[in-house]
Amino acid sequence: MARLPLFDSHAHMDCEDFDQDREEVFREIGLNLAGMINPGCDRRTSLRAMEFAARYPFVYAAVGWHPEEISRMVDDDLELLRTWCSNDKVVAIGEVGLDYYNDEGAPHPLQRQRFIQQIQIAREAGLPLIVHDREAHGDILKILQQEAHGLVGVFHCYSGSVEMAKELLKMGWYFGFGGSSTFANAKKVREVLSYIPEDRILFETDSPYLTPMPFRGKRNKPTYTELVVENAAKLRDTGSRRLMEVSTNNLKKLFFKIK
Repeated sequence: MARLPLFDSHAHMDCEDFDQDREEVFREIGLNLAGMINPGCDRRTSLRAMEFAARYPFVYAAVGWHPEEISRMVDDDLELLRTWCSNDKVVAIGEVGLDYYNDEGAPHPLQRQRFIQQIQIAREAGLPLIVHDREAHGDILKILQQEAHGLVGVFHCYSGSVEMAKELLKMGWYFGFGGSSTFANAKKVREVLSYIPEDRILFETDSPYLTPMPFRGKRNKPTYTELVVENAAKLRDTGSRRLMEVSTNNLKKLFFKIK
């Protein structure tokens, strides 16, 4: 079967959930998808993402410190992050942002400080951002408006309102939709997915998390991106193949290192 014209724009293949069959899952990705991006969440996972990108031609890496991990981040890590940006297959700074839900050991002022520092590195490197936002919509929008003028990126697994999306659209941002958009009770996410112009949509799995229907409750994997697109196509009353092609064009426009 021919590969789908579809990227998983956000999957954590470095997670221990894949320790037993990682090579088989990568083989499945290579046979079925155009590619995937593995974002790092700290030093170890960013290095792992770059290792995967070096090994598999269809894998690309993003590097950065997730807000849940910033308590272990030191100032020297900022210089390390700068050096990683020169890697040909590092396509973004991410996964970075704010998380006011899983915030144990991650004080909000420190989260904001490290987020701004990583925004500055993205600006220096000329790279887009992959943003994590959980229950921090107001602060994250304010920071982007003040600190990220001229930068673009994607809100991975977008969970904000239509009103917030309108502001981000004005700033040129993209929106990632994953398994949560297939959940019947995710009314706000589905409302935003219906509203966003198709030239700003990316699809993802956030594997191994947020498995789409009908496999919710089981481990997620990148090839399930197809299920996310099929759901979106029904919601938006369009063809799934066309939506795959559009989203991949969007991805290559945003992550310009991917040809």
